Amino acid sequence: MPERRTAADARRPAAAQDKPLSAALVWFRRDLRADDHAALHHALAAARRVWCAFIFDRTILDPLPRTDRRVEFIRDSLVDLDRQLLALGESRDVQGTHLIVRFGDAVKEISRLASELGVQAVYANHDDDPYALSRDARARGALAEAGIALHTGKDHVVFERSEVTTTTQTPYSVFTPYKSAWLKRVDHAALAAWPIEPLAGALAPLPSGCRPGVPVLHDIGFEPTNLHELRLPAGTVGAKTLWVDFESRIDHYAKTRDHPGLKGPSYLSTHLRFGTISVRQLARAAWQRMQGGSHGAEVWLSELIWREFYHQILHHHPHVVGHAFKREYDALHFEHGRVADAHFAAWCAGHTGYPLVDAAMHQLNQTGYMHNRLRMVSASFLVKHLGLDWRRGEAYFAEKLNDFDLAANNGGWQWAASTGCDAQPYFRIFNPVTQSEKFDAQGHFIRRYLPQLAKLPDAAIHAPWRARPVDLAAAGVALDRDYPAPIVDHDAARTATLKRYAAVKGRGAPTAR
Repeated sequence: MPERRTAADARRPAAAQDKPLSAALVWFRRDLRADDHAALHHALAAARRVWCAFIFDRTILDPLPRTDRRVEFIRDSLVDLDRQLLALGESRDVQGTHLIVRFGDAVKEISRLASELGVQAVYANHDDDPYALSRDARARGALAEAGIALHTGKDHVVFERSEVTTTTQTPYSVFTPYKSAWLKRVDHAALAAWPIEPLAGALAPLPSGCRPGVPVLHDIGFEPTNLHELRLPAGTVGAKTLWVDFESRIDHYAKTRDHPGLKGPSYLSTHLRFGTISVRQLARAAWQRMQGGSHGAEVWLSELIWREFYHQILHHHPHVVGHAFKREYDALHFEHGRVADAHFAAWCAGHTGYPLVDAAMHQLNQTGYMHNRLRMVSASFLVKHLGLDWRRGEAYFAEKLNDFDLAANNGGWQWAASTGCDAQPYFRIFNPVTQSEKFDAQGHFIRRYLPQLAKLPDAAIHAPWRARPVDLAAAGVALDRDYPAPIVDHDAARTATLKRYAAVKGRGAPTAR
């Protein structure tokens, strides 16, 4: 894509006769909005007529269960995107500027559509997932055979790939210096929006023969989920609603973010994943508020930087997909066999006997969301209490999370498993009981997702097996009937984990605490 113009140039639409292309196509993927959109801006600036399209890619969709909240979220967001494009066209007296939606093999469909429309170029934003890189390489070749260019560029992060590197031009593998370099590089220009509305007169009406509208779920082989019952409104309209709410709470984020029973997070992760809101808009707001002294905004901006850190790790170290970032940890011996499989099934179902872990898994299974503190606790439990391969947990989260993003999910799991870059030390093992007592002291979160424990006293709800018989009886709780006893002992699991990792590190294990 062309380099960013100055702010003054960006606000000044190019005259139609000055544009080098007669027609272009914008291929939407993980960027389902029509404002502050790099690919759309570049296409509108370069071409006299611009169409917009989304492909339901069967390579991605076919392996999924037929009820998948993410597919429903995407579909609902496309309806909103279609409305945005229509309104943008009408604002410049262009009627019928609908989104074109296709279903099939993404490479074949985008190549066929580009040829049918007679465009000279297709514009899209980068996606660094391995499948996406392969898909885009194949699309570039297929389009080139038809004499059509594919232009791609940065949009889903503020800084990508090799934009933030060390003084020797090598990628960072530790977050803190990466964050420091990121903050030194960021400025108003890096966070500036790509304007769309001044250029919207180049949007082209839907071609004759193309049906307007977004297909319903049944048309692409899926069924409705409970998405509409959750507090996850789709599309840019939904993202703006959540952002307005969080912006009023952002100053308190540092104090509330670790407590799952409180309304602390932004709940914008799914919107960031599918690009229904611009990361530049969010980072700009947090950065400016941080300049004004907001510690909450500073901490939240750090979370956005963590997201970018993991994306550049995936770009520079693609072996992390399926392998440990620290190669020596590929030699870790994880548990296998019947007992290990039973433990994994119990973890997935939220039947481990540790209430905070189980409540977290119920939240994930029921809603497709899990609080960030609980992602760390539940991941650590799988690897360091049950002794199971982190890749099993990573795959389960990938199936269930509404906001599943390969880079962040992989980075988070390798952090918890102590196999990744800048990971927690292998001898740091979360105690799920003390984590529960610290971050859900009154048991509000546990009671919401484990109602069978709701009548236990606050002091007993974190470890029911330690509760007095009289308290269990008063609450109507019988262990192994209403709620399972712990499937592993914390101290024994800790000792086994220290030995497992020490064997790879080639030295004796630290003394268990």
